[in-house]
Amino acid sequence: MPTSAPTNMAANLSADRLLKVARYIEAHAQDKLTLQQLAQMVELSPSYLQRQFKQAFGVSAKAYQDAIRLGIYKQTLQASNATSEAIYAAGFGSTSRVYGVPGRNLGMSPKAYQKAGQGQVIAYAVCNTKLGKLAMAATDKGVCFAQFGDSDAALIEAIHREFKAATIVPSDNQNSPLLAAWINALNQHISHGDDKPNLPLDMRGTVFQIQVWEFLLQLPPNATATYSQVANGINKPKAVRAVASACAKNTIGVLIPCHKVLRSDGSLGGYRWGTDRKQALLRNDASLQQTASPAS
Repeated sequence: MPTSAPTNMAANLSADRLLKVARYIEAHAQDKLTLQQLAQMVELSPSYLQRQFKQAFGVSAKAYQDAIRLGIYKQTLQASNATSEAIYAAGFGSTSRVYGVPGRNLGMSPKAYQKAGQGQVIAYAVCNTKLGKLAMAATDKGVCFAQFGDSDAALIEAIHREFKAATIVPSDNQNSPLLAAWINALNQHISHGDDKPNLPLDMRGTVFQIQVWEFLLQLPPNATATYSQVANGINKPKAVRAVASACAKNTIGVLIPCHKVLRSDGSLGGYRWGTDRKQALLRNDASLQQTASPAS
């Protein structure tokens, strides 16, 4: 068609300009950048740049800069003893720029992130379920770990590996009076088909990972979603692979229901604790719905 070559040229030109903007943001993440400034740099209108950038990258130019800054902040925080130094090195300008913006969340406090849980006491318990051994661990904020494993020793080792600097203790009435009830409630759900318990969670991950996990927590008990639907649901339609990665890194199994995420063709896809368990959990969800449905 006669218009195809000009259209392709225009598309390539637009892509080149968007990449130029992205690279500029990466190189100047600590600086104060405005949409007007970025648009002038590539000779586009601010509104057009805003639409095209979000369509190409799944986030606005501002959100892209914030993500780069947050990466710098985390790296500096882990390498430094000063939270304030990390904040200013990343270009946030003040503590309120990190803590005061909704949705900008490390998934844990800066000090806890920096020290890998140092100073925290994490209690754990292990039980037998019909899907194998299950370990649960919790901080004073809520459940931070729920995983299947082959043995008590392997699960306890996994908890220590996940929270290297924390004090890990077995559950007792002094350290964790609620943990025994929590793990029993989860086992009743897994092994006997009771409703999934609504327990407090201490989620630890990147901003993106927590967005994915929070989306999954909103799914109805009998619902599933594809990786693409989750990506669309958090307004990042191009981040399908990143959604799969976030599911794979979920450390709070079943309670954060990553088993509900399927491939676009309806097949199971992967699961951190094995596809047999994934299928069993999905059957469990389906049976709960059938039990709850009124007789026709």
